Amino acid sequence: MDLDERKLKILQAIIRNYLETGEPVGSRTISKYTDLNLSSATIRNEMADLEELGYILQPHTSAGRIPSDKGYRLYVDTMMQDKERQVDEKMDMLLEKEDKIDNLLKQVAKVLATNTNYATMISAPQVHRNKIKFIQLSKVDDLHILAVIVIEGNMIRNSILNVPEAIDDETMLKLNMLLNTNLNGMAVEEINLGIISALKQQAGIHSDLIGNIIDAFGESIQPDNDLEIYTSGTNNFLKYPELADHEKASELLNTFEEKENLSELVQESLAGESETGIQVYIGNETPIQSMKDCSVVTATYDLGDGMKGTVGIIGPKRMDYDKVVGTLKTIMHQLDDLYKK
Repeated sequence: MDLDERKLKILQAIIRNYLETGEPVGSRTISKYTDLNLSSATIRNEMADLEELGYILQPHTSAGRIPSDKGYRLYVDTMMQDKERQVDEKMDMLLEKEDKIDNLLKQVAKVLATNTNYATMISAPQVHRNKIKFIQLSKVDDLHILAVIVIEGNMIRNSILNVPEAIDDETMLKLNMLLNTNLNGMAVEEINLGIISALKQQAGIHSDLIGNIIDAFGESIQPDNDLEIYTSGTNNFLKYPELADHEKASELLNTFEEKENLSELVQESLAGESETGIQVYIGNETPIQSMKDCSVVTATYDLGDGMKGTVGIIGPKRMDYDKVVGTLKTIMHQLDDLYKK
C-alpha cells in the first residue's frame, strides 16, 4: 500500500527523531517535527495506522513508536529517489550553464573582432580557488562508475573509475553521502592524509575506491593543460601591411590555430593581473615570439566564485589603444551580467 503524503511525513519524522535520539517517539514530539499542523490526537491515529501497516512498532505499552525494518526500507528508498532527483536537477542546471558560457564566449570573440578590426581571443574560465561544492558517483556499468565533481564557479570535472565488482544503489548512496558530508566546502589542498584515512575507514571494503576517487579529483582540478580558447578575426592581420608579409602572417595564423602559445599568454595574463585588469604588451614585451611585431592587450574577466578568464586583442603596434582598452573594460563589466541572465 502506498502511503499518503501525511503518513509519509509522519513516518519520516519518526525515523529522523529516532535516529537522533535512539528513544521511542511519541505523538507530541512528532507534532513539532512536521509542517502539517496536526493535533496530537490526529497524529496518534495516523501512527496507529502506520503500526497496523507494519511501518512502525510499539516496543511496550504507553511508549512511543520506533521504526520497523519495513519503515527503514521505505525511508531509504524514498531518500534515494529524492537524492537522485536532486542530483539530476543540479547536473542539468550545471551542464546548461556550461553550454551557455561556451556559446557566450564564442560570440564575444566574434563581436570584438568585428568591432575592432583586430584578431581576438578569449579563454574559458578557470577556477582559482578549487573548493569542492558537490560530488556525485553514478554507475556506468557493473565494472565502471562515473565520478563527477563540481567545484567553485560551477565547473564540472568527470572521471571514469574501474571497480572490481558491481556496487548496489544503496551502497552508492552511502558513498555519495560520505564524500559530500566530509569534503564539501574543502579545497583539494586541504584534503590531507588524515582526512583520507578517516574516509577510507568509514568506507570499509570500498576504501580503495575512495582513494582512487580522491586521486582522480586531485588530478582533474590541476591547471587545465587543454584550456579552451576561442578565437576570431585572424583574417584581420592581412589588413595591416606590417603584418601581411607571408612569413609573419603565417606565423601568426599558426599561433592562433595551434593555441599552445595562446594558453601561455592566458596563464601569464592571469598571473600578472593588474589592478585595472588590463595589461598591454607592445612588441618585444609580448611573451609570444610570433607576436613581436604586434601589440597585445589583455583583460581579466571575473564571473565570481573564483572563475576567471582572459580576453585578448591582437593587432599592429599602431592599434587604436584608446578604443581597445575602452572596449575591453566594457566587456569585463558586461560578461558577468550576460553570464547571469
